[in-house]
Amino acid sequence: MDKAKEFFHGSDIEVIAKRYDINKNSIIPYASNVNPLGFSPKAKEALLENIDAISSYPDRDYATLRSSISKYCECSMNQLILGNGTSDLIRLTFEIIAPDKTMIVGPTYSEYERTAIMFGSEVEKYMLKNLDDFELDVDMFCKALNDSIDLLILCNPNNPTGKLLNRGQMDSILAKCAQHNIMVMVDETYIEFVKDVHLVTSIELTKRYDNLIVLRSVSKFFAAPGIRLGYAITSNENFLNETANNKIPWNINSYASVASVMFGDEKYINLTQSLIHTERNLIYSALSSRKTIKVFKPEANFVLIKLLKEDQSAGEVFDYCIKKGFMIRDCTDYEGLGDKYIRFCFLKPEQNDNMVNTLLEIV
Repeated sequence: MDKAKEFFHGSDIEVIAKRYDINKNSIIPYASNVNPLGFSPKAKEALLENIDAISSYPDRDYATLRSSISKYCECSMNQLILGNGTSDLIRLTFEIIAPDKTMIVGPTYSEYERTAIMFGSEVEKYMLKNLDDFELDVDMFCKALNDSIDLLILCNPNNPTGKLLNRGQMDSILAKCAQHNIMVMVDETYIEFVKDVHLVTSIELTKRYDNLIVLRSVSKFFAAPGIRLGYAITSNENFLNETANNKIPWNINSYASVASVMFGDEKYINLTQSLIHTERNLIYSALSSRKTIKVFKPEANFVLIKLLKEDQSAGEVFDYCIKKGFMIRDCTDYEGLGDKYIRFCFLKPEQNDNMVNTLLEIV
């Protein structure tokens, strides 16, 4: 069997280590898209000081956690919904909205379609193209919206393309969706890596549109996937009431509340954004002049690359890199891409230099 055909997830370190007979501790995870600075120092200290929190039930209303998120996002606590990761919130959205038809803009994260199918929703794809650099033509897209669509899902910035819709573009889409009574779920898992995040996040638009649900997570930017904390922000009263009536008590663990100090760790937040912005520009500049690849200008903390050599596949590049201990993402299994696309995330400067140099050896 071709090893690359297994399409590993960014968290599958142990599986890959066994498959390739490599020490898992020697693998550098360029496919995980997680903050290279690791967990917030303030949050780590708080957890160590409050390790016994595991022996107590968390506050049923999560007042401290909700207050921290509210201040961080500049939104009302009453508009917040907490979930056991964004996967839980995606499922919850389908459970409450119960859309007959869902439109998904792709190529994108496969969990949206998987959940839609699980809840019996018909899926309509709006696929962006390589020839357009996977950029969304908002005017053309709005013409494709109609009354048959109940839910629209957008990942912004998008995974795996790294493309970003600005607030003006999102405003136009939301206004058109409101005309057709379409609910819009915007997944902002990677938005905090974007330059001038406060100018592009859709959270501000929840004050004007009640057909909008914005999802966030601490898994990537705050390097805390193990805490399993996601949150949604919306002004839709029906959605808020339904989640309040149907939520599972104590669905967030005690440690998430303790770690909520990460939202106020300004030094860590600023260092992360500065590092990613600098490395993103350097990596894009270093790779974009190579004629045998097409580099899609990134806006988040990862970059999508198309291999242009006719006889070279993403699986071959994956094999080459993993044997050197560098785990990138073979994007063959993303619908709308194929076996010519790879993705890797930005880590620390020396690691990024090694990744770029290794990639340039083979492409």
